[in-house]
Amino acid sequence: MTTPGVMAPPVPKTLDDMLLSPVMMRDILLKTIFRTNAAETSEIAKRICLPVAVTQELIDIARRQKLIEAMGSLHAGGSGEMAYQLSDAGKSRALEALGQSEYFGAMPVPLQVYREQVKRQSIRNIAITRQQLLGAMGHLVLPDDLIDNLGPAVGSGRSILMYGPPGNGKSSISNGIRDALGDKIYVPRAIEYAGQVITVYDPIVHTAAEDHEDDPTSLRRKTRFDTRYVMCDRPTVITGGELRLDMLDLNYNEVARTYQAPLQLKSTGGVFIVDDLGRQEDPPQPLINRWIVPLEENKDILALQSGEKFEVPFDTLVIFSTNFHPNKIFDKAALRRIFYKIKIDGPNQKDFLKIFSMVAKKRKMPLDESTLIHLLKNKYPEIDNVYANYQPIFLIDQMISICNFEGIPNQMSPELIDRAWANMFVEESDIQH
Repeated sequence: MTTPGVMAPPVPKTLDDMLLSPVMMRDILLKTIFRTNAAETSEIAKRICLPVAVTQELIDIARRQKLIEAMGSLHAGGSGEMAYQLSDAGKSRALEALGQSEYFGAMPVPLQVYREQVKRQSIRNIAITRQQLLGAMGHLVLPDDLIDNLGPAVGSGRSILMYGPPGNGKSSISNGIRDALGDKIYVPRAIEYAGQVITVYDPIVHTAAEDHEDDPTSLRRKTRFDTRYVMCDRPTVITGGELRLDMLDLNYNEVARTYQAPLQLKSTGGVFIVDDLGRQEDPPQPLINRWIVPLEENKDILALQSGEKFEVPFDTLVIFSTNFHPNKIFDKAALRRIFYKIKIDGPNQKDFLKIFSMVAKKRKMPLDESTLIHLLKNKYPEIDNVYANYQPIFLIDQMISICNFEGIPNQMSPELIDRAWANMFVEESDIQH
């Protein structure tokens, strides 16, 4: 990666460094001990993702308030560490706190602190090169000028609209852009605003980096970063026809009384791909309108259950992909706010044959010159010689299925191509009911 390494979030050294309400921290400590039965300081520290020294500071406060009591160091663990348990008053306070919010575990990162980390690892800090893009998309046959257009767009970290006929690799190109980014960032397990906890880290969206697990329980080893964060690959959120406007709002769980970050906040520092734009339940224009402020001002506005609105960072490379012409689904104001518009056309005949040959080799299907001539001279004129990237895979897989059924080795012939071709398109005719 040509970009310099992302600066890690600094490890808090004292409770004052946390910039959180002492009551909130104490209650999360009590709830975590209550829910997990953690007893030793090192185990509790691991659960709440704080250094041992800071955790001990928090335990000592709860002890002075008679909410936690020491059990001594003679217990089953045999580690020699002091063990603690909740007092009756501590259990009562833990239950009361759980009634207000079920959240326990990792101490949240205050929103203002998270904003600083977002700046340190901004998607706009990436200096992507032609070699990186080509390396991530080397398996694709692309028009010569496409990388020329994509490179500056990706490097800017701004919004991209890819449009063109279906089946020509817009989704594959989006995934290639994601793969080209390549470096790591720090994703908070949860953030805090106005006393409310919003969970951000999501194992479905975020891929934790291997061998980068820091041990907050270690007394000798120096922790390299604040373990309230998880070191991850730059995140990628991919949505398609299932995307709804309400997915871009805070998700409040009324039973647990906790918040979960919306998709775009989970994708901070990474890529948000809106595939098949125009196929969603909500029309494209309202979806784009929802993105206007974030795309222009690099901030998003979310609302709590109380109705209170607040700003969160919006540091995401947004890629819209659609089979519709942009002028048919957006007004001019919306199009103006999307910085790069890139048309993804089908391949020409030369590139189509190159893709066909690559797919055949991968699928162990011998090429046959007479079959290819038949395909180009007799079949493609039926559809005005309009080629698409998906067609070689479709035709070859169809022929393989026919060969398997007929009990013959993989092969291609004009007859097999005709049978495969018949499944690629639906005949235009009325159906009698």
